[in-house]
Formats: sequence, C-alpha cells, structure tokens
Amino acid sequence: MELPTWLETRLMQVCDLVFAVIPQQTPTLEKLGECKIISHRGQHDNQEIFENTLTAFDHALETDGIWGIELDFRWTKDLYPVVSHDPDLMRLYGSNTRISETKLEDLNRICPHIPTLEEVLQRYGGKLHLMVEAKEEYYPQPEKQNRILKELFSQLKPQKDFHLLCLIPEMLELVTFTENSAKILVAVFNEKILSNISLNENYAGLGGHYLLLHRKLVKQHLDCGQNIGVGYPRSKNNLFREINRGVEWIFCNDAVGLSSILQAELKKAQSLVVEGSVN
Repeated sequence: MELPTWLETRLMQVCDLVFAVIPQQTPTLEKLGECKIISHRGQHDNQEIFENTLTAFDHALETDGIWGIELDFRWTKDLYPVVSHDPDLMRLYGSNTRISETKLEDLNRICPHIPTLEEVLQRYGGKLHLMVEAKEEYYPQPEKQNRILKELFSQLKPQKDFHLLCLIPEMLELVTFTENSAKILVAVFNEKILSNISLNENYAGLGGHYLLLHRKLVKQHLDCGQNIGVGYPRSKNNLFREINRGVEWIFCNDAVGLSSILQAELKKAQSLVVEGSVN
C-alpha cells in the first residue's frame, strides 16, 4: 500500500505535531552518543537547493553531528547509475524526461544538477556513511549492472561505509553485488512482512516511519543483532522517543536542525557527567 504524496505528507505532519508535545525522558549520555543522524536526500528545500544533489550533500558533510546521507539511484538508458529519487524529472525540474529512456550525455545536458552515483561515492565515501537506495525499476542486464555496482563500491566496505536500501524485497534479491549483512528493507505499511524477511535473510536491519515500527518489533530486531532506522523525527521529544527505544539510525528531512538539537543535548549530558565526577 502506498499513499498519495500529499496525504502521506499531511499524516506525517500530524504525527510530528503530536509526538513533539509528548514529554520524553532524556536519554543517557551513552545512548545520545550512539544516535546517528542521516540526511535524507541531503539538506534541501527543493526551491534553492534540490534533493539528491552535490550541493544538498555538501551541506550535510559540512554540518557537525551528521553521520550519513541517504540517496537514491536509477539507471540511464546506457546503464550509468545516477542519483535520483523519481523516474522522471517532472516533480523537481519540470521536465517529462524519463531517466531510463535517456543516455547519460543527454541527461547531463537536460539537467546538470543530477550527479552520477560514481561522483557521489567518490566525493563522500569514507567521509559520510552512505545509505544507498536502489529504486524499483527494470534491470535489462542485471549481471552487467551488478558488475558496474561492484566496481563503483569497490573502495568502500559494506556495513562500515555503506548500506543498500530498498522498499521492494525482490530488488534486494536482484542487486547482488554486496552481502546481505549490508542490506536494509524499508517498510511502508508492510512492516510485519518485511520484518520477517529481514530476519530470515540476515539483513542489516529494518527501516520505516517511526509510527509503523512499534516497540515489540524494534526489540525483536535489536535482540537479533540487527539495527533499526526510522524517518523522520523533527522535534527533541520525538528524537528522544526513538533513542530511548534503542533506535540508532535517524533519517531526517532536516538533518541540520535535528543534529543541532542532538549536539546541544550531548553537551548538556557531558556537563552533568563532569559535574558529577567533580562532586
């Protein structure tokens, strides 16, 4: 099940408003330190700075406390992976150009803002943790495409430097260049099904909206040594709720803002520890 974008956005806004006013216990210094902020498609507003661009990712790189970035990739007609969430350029750039029907050279001419996956890996690999989402699409030459991906990621270590994300289990089976322990399924109203697959396949963990991943499910994955990633907390109370539940990966649409909150709370907690040791 997938909701219309406008409805999904409204529901998320309501959830954020509710959880922003529910008081939460302040996490321990240790728990705060384990929290990892991930900039969802980079720091963008889609007016002056567009998502999934080098400028958006640069803002994340330059901000203290941001651990990683999330990005999406698709394939051009001549089989170059490029960084884009949508299959076409209409939503962001007002063009009906479809990436899968366009050669890289033509895509660069039509929209130079879209980077190749290679550019992003070379620019940020080893500096930020890369959460790389394979979008659902037809793979005309899967063996060749996996060889291309394997070469592009050859200088990075799975789990340490990157994870591979997908909403569709079949896509994670199709993309075979990396091991299962570096793969993450992302749930959209199908969290129970994807949870079972993730556990059975020994994936790295499970992702999804914080409202969908309930406490029992989160604990089940943590007890099995897997991680949980949630999107998209915006407030301090919401952040504290997830940290207290043991969630480590926090995907953010405003990673700069949430990172500022986390850094301020870390400083407070560190000060309390110092004061306690002195007394």
